[in-house]
Amino acid sequence: MSTKRTVKLDSDLYGRVKAQKRDDETFSEAIERLIGGRGVSLLDLADGEEHDPERETEMLERLERTAEADEAELNQLGEKRDS
Repeated sequence: MSTKRTVKLDSDLYGRVKAQKRDDETFSEAIERLIGGRGVSLLDLADGEEHDPERETEMLERLERTAEADEAELNQLGEKRDS
């Protein structure tokens, strides 16, 4: 059973997640997919946790890799549709 939490995101981060969110996903599902599954949760990033620049860099790299993979997948689907 999950517990609902309110999480504050900077506007630019919200926009990036929204841009990557699929139509059939909730924001929670999109964020889970973008950070690489259930290994890390937003609660791990919540206030009260020590700021770890190395971990932050890793998370950003994971998000970028996921976004690139999603874009490549969309391009492949588009190419298949066009052929």
